[in-house]
Amino acid sequence: MQQIAMPSFAVTSPTLSAFHAHRSQRLHTRRVRSQAQALAQAQLQYNKLGDSDLLISEVTLGTMTFGEQNTEKEAHDMLSYSFDQGINILDTAEMYPVPAKKETQGSTDLYIGRWMQSKPRDKIIVATKVAGYSERLTYLRDNEKEMRVDAANIKESVEKSLKRLSTDYIDLLQIHWPDRYVALFGEFSYNPTKWRPSVPFENQLKAFQELIDEGKVRYIGVSNETSFGVMEFVHAAKAHGLPKIVSIQNSYSLIVRCRFEVDLVEVCHPNNCNVGLLAYSPLAGGVLTGKYLDASASISNRSRLNLFPGYMARYNASLAKEATNEYVKLAKKHGLTPVQLALGFVRDRPFTASSIIGATNMDQLKENIDAFTSAPRPLPQEVLAGIEDLFKRYKDPAIL
Repeated sequence: MQQIAMPSFAVTSPTLSAFHAHRSQRLHTRRVRSQAQALAQAQLQYNKLGDSDLLISEVTLGTMTFGEQNTEKEAHDMLSYSFDQGINILDTAEMYPVPAKKETQGSTDLYIGRWMQSKPRDKIIVATKVAGYSERLTYLRDNEKEMRVDAANIKESVEKSLKRLSTDYIDLLQIHWPDRYVALFGEFSYNPTKWRPSVPFENQLKAFQELIDEGKVRYIGVSNETSFGVMEFVHAAKAHGLPKIVSIQNSYSLIVRCRFEVDLVEVCHPNNCNVGLLAYSPLAGGVLTGKYLDASASISNRSRLNLFPGYMARYNASLAKEATNEYVKLAKKHGLTPVQLALGFVRDRPFTASSIIGATNMDQLKENIDAFTSAPRPLPQEVLAGIEDLFKRYKDPAIL
């Protein structure tokens, strides 16, 4: 049989050549876009903190276990790993580590200070906190019978923090909890009978102004604060030409939402007071990992809530456990780990500037950091719908 050579239309047809060229370009563009999206997904994001010039990573390394549950070497290893992953903000406090004890107080800062000596200081954002009103933590001061957020206490706190941290300035100084009475740490409702005289907001800001003028503090913020407190601080700053708070560090997680969502979201909105949320305990003290659901598990026996009975008990109450169990089921249903679900939820909230994560070992730290880049960004709508369904059933189960 005579074979007839067929014409090569793919080569000779200018129309098809143009088509294939265009198709090839489209596929290339899609690949580039996909690679870019994958790269963005695999990297930490950065957010501007309130009115400040601070561009902070969406993950803040919490350090409150350094000196209690973690040795200095372990602390340095975790600090270095976090820094290498792109985390540029560290959270500490003058009273750390926790649980607070006179014998260990300040160890956290010392560990951080020695680690920072080998790192570029201008690449690290140090956020620390001056303790609020307390009749128990008086050992933090040289000659005080009670702790107040006044000029003398603030100045002494900062001078001691600078010395421990081996630095000459603090990037973000926060009031750990208010000088006045507020409902704290699981206490949900304000008790008017507990009202007490407090240091005026203006006086507190004037003390911070002096430290800013001296170059010892760059920006200020609050923690465990209410809408009233944020509004008063912002108003006092505007009325008297004093420094404005740029951040609020409050508890926020799948099982602690109402205190912030009811009205602080409005107050802190960029078009209102523009105060960025540094969300602490996004894993509810580790509860939302699910590790406390199995009482016989050896890992939970070595964990914070079991090592220190009564500490953060609100996260381990029966209703909180019940809710956590449902969130763990939801995560598995959608092919996520409990950590990815919990941290992804807080990460994606439009008012979250950064989530503060803590760890007592490297495996925990890696899992927590990886969750920010491995969980779909944003979480799928069906996942969010499941979260809202559970929220309707378990509204803040950690309330005491």
